[in-house]
Amino acid sequence: MTDELSIRVERSFKNIAPESWSKLAGASRAGTVLPYNPFVSHAFLSSLEESGSATDKTGWLGNHLLLETDSGELIGAVAGYLKNHSQGEYVFDHGWADAFERAGGRYYPKLQCSIPFTPATGPRLLVAEGADRKMIQPALAESLKEVTRQLGVSSAHITFLPDDEIGVFEGDGYLHRTDQQFHFINEGYADHDAFLETLASRKRKALKKERRAALEGGISIDWLTGGDLTERVWDQFFTFYMDTGSRKWGRPYLTRKFYSLIGERMADDVLLVMAKRAGRYIAGAINFIGGETLYGRHWGCIEDHPFLHFEVCYHQAIDFALAKGLKRVEAGAQGEHKLARGYLPVITHSAHYIGHQGLRRAVSDYLKHERQQVEEMSEILTEHSPFRKGERQDI
Repeated sequence: MTDELSIRVERSFKNIAPESWSKLAGASRAGTVLPYNPFVSHAFLSSLEESGSATDKTGWLGNHLLLETDSGELIGAVAGYLKNHSQGEYVFDHGWADAFERAGGRYYPKLQCSIPFTPATGPRLLVAEGADRKMIQPALAESLKEVTRQLGVSSAHITFLPDDEIGVFEGDGYLHRTDQQFHFINEGYADHDAFLETLASRKRKALKKERRAALEGGISIDWLTGGDLTERVWDQFFTFYMDTGSRKWGRPYLTRKFYSLIGERMADDVLLVMAKRAGRYIAGAINFIGGETLYGRHWGCIEDHPFLHFEVCYHQAIDFALAKGLKRVEAGAQGEHKLARGYLPVITHSAHYIGHQGLRRAVSDYLKHERQQVEEMSEILTEHSPFRKGERQDI
């Protein structure tokens, strides 16, 4: 880092100008270096904060790292949070925390560099368009370690990194962790039928039957985006979210205000897939539209119907991606049931800096075995994909 640059930590997105943040690659549709990722946009991150979803009261205290020139120009950033728990992250380190605290250590608070409640791969070392990425990204990674030491916290965790960033962290002494998700890859299919033709005959027939069964009983599907996202629609979707979230997590993470804010700030980046029966919506899934990727997030319903979850969350997402020419659908964390529906195993990455040498050694040993297990499982699952041999390209 040169004398012309300085690092500072900002607690709130209220103090970060949207126009400055939008110059970071990937954070705006106007960018050219990276495809747009809606989750690193100022609109999304500030909505999480202002809605009360990700704040100090919920255990997500803003600790955003900003790299600026002497004139105050923002040329690099990392969205970060000080956390006193490990909820809402989808990369699980509860075992590390328990072991360290049983040994007399203090794991929390920790520094978490991720998008709250969002298990989607995207840029974490944000660099302004036109700036020197090879210089700024390592500077940001090193600065995260220094901030961790200055704060006196146990560790820093950067999760759901893109492939081209993990090397920056590995070269700076971070530990590399892998996991697995299931993504749909658009190989240039003209439509859903063209995609189905690449599947084995038995699998293709099963999915066609599943889609027909999902819409029995007069169920229809609507795609809502942009101006379709009225407050009445958000009320209906929030009911679905609360019902499913309360059963799965105990307390849903996102507030009702969050949906109003993203509806105001980024409605064209949001797709609601809503299922209707007898004149009312009975289920829905929210997706976010990136430059090349459709990101599936939450689902909920007030009526149970066979296969409706698969239709709304997975099949319709593929339909939309193909219709809009998107290259990929990321349908969230876990879920081996996605494999039969054309979603293939993909390795995800995270980086971890742990200050305590004893804990670091123990975690490093654990991660070596875990990475091997993840790789082996990915290979096994790929062999059991529904595609005909020779049809699927390697990811």
